[in-house]
Amino acid sequence: MDGRTPTALKGAVTRIVDLPGRPGSVVWDIAGPAGAPTLMLLHGVTLTARLNWGGVVEALSRRYRVVLLDQRGHGSAPPCTIFRLEDCADDVAALADHLGIDRLIPVGYSMGGLVAQLVWRRHPERVSGLGLCSTSRNMSGALWEQSAAFLMPGLVAAAMWMPGARAMRADLVGSALLDHDHDPADRQWALSEMRRTSLVDALAAMQSACEFTSHTWIGSVDVPTAVVITRHDRIVAPNRQRKLARALPGATVIELAGGHDVFLGSPRRFAAAVESACAAVSTGGAQATAAIGA
Repeated sequence: MDGRTPTALKGAVTRIVDLPGRPGSVVWDIAGPAGAPTLMLLHGVTLTARLNWGGVVEALSRRYRVVLLDQRGHGSAPPCTIFRLEDCADDVAALADHLGIDRLIPVGYSMGGLVAQLVWRRHPERVSGLGLCSTSRNMSGALWEQSAAFLMPGLVAAAMWMPGARAMRADLVGSALLDHDHDPADRQWALSEMRRTSLVDALAAMQSACEFTSHTWIGSVDVPTAVVITRHDRIVAPNRQRKLARALPGATVIELAGGHDVFLGSPRRFAAAVESACAAVSTGGAQATAAIGA
C-alpha cells in the first residue's frame, strides 16, 4: 500500500447536468490550468468515479482539466432500464456539448476503456487522444469468458425478476475485483462505493461488456493513444491488454506492476502510470514502452 486512497475528488466543482436519458447526472469538474487539454475519466464496472480515479485527480489536475461522471446505473447515476456501452459513449459527447468542450481525451479503465474506444468510434471529431487502462479489444475471448457471456443474458433477466433484486448491491460481484492484501479500512470503503450500484445494473453492464468487440476497427484509430497494462491482472489478462496495444498504431505502452485493483492498493503508482499515459497522448504520442513498479 503506497498511500490511503482519497475518498473525495479534491478540487472538483460538482455540477448537476441533464444528459439525454439520464437527467440530474452528477458531474465533477476540475478546471486545471487555463487552456489545458481536457481528460474525461471513465470508470470500470461496479466502480464509481471517485473509487476508480480518486487517487489520480490531484496529480492530473496540475496539467489538465479533469471531468468525471459515474457511468449509467453506477454510483450517483439513476438505475438503468437497459445498459448499453454505446449510450455511455454518447453520454461523454453530450457532456462535452453541455460543458462547451470541443476536444477531449477519454481515459477509460477496464469497462471504461471499452467506452473510451466507442467514444472515438462514434464521435471521432471530439477525440484528440485515447488513454486505455487495464482493458482490451474484447472481454470474452477465453472459453470460460465465452461461457459466462452466453449465460449472462439469462442471469440478468433472472436477477431483474427476482423479488428484492434491486436491494442487492454490486459488491456481491465487485468484491471479486479486489485482492486480499488491502488495508481493511480501504477495502471496506471500496465495498461501500460498490454498494451504491445495484447488482442488477452491475450485471447488465457486465453483459454489455461481454458483447463488446473492437477487433474489426480498433486498428483504424487515428489519434495518439497510450495503453496502461496491469501486469498482474486476474480480470483482464495482461496478454490481452498487450494485444490491444499492438493493434493500435504507434501506441505508447506503460506497464504497471499491479492487479485489476491497483487504483486501490497502489494509488500513487497508478497515478504515475496514468500521468505518463496522458502526457504521451497530449503531446502527440510517440511509440515507447515504460515500466512502473517491480
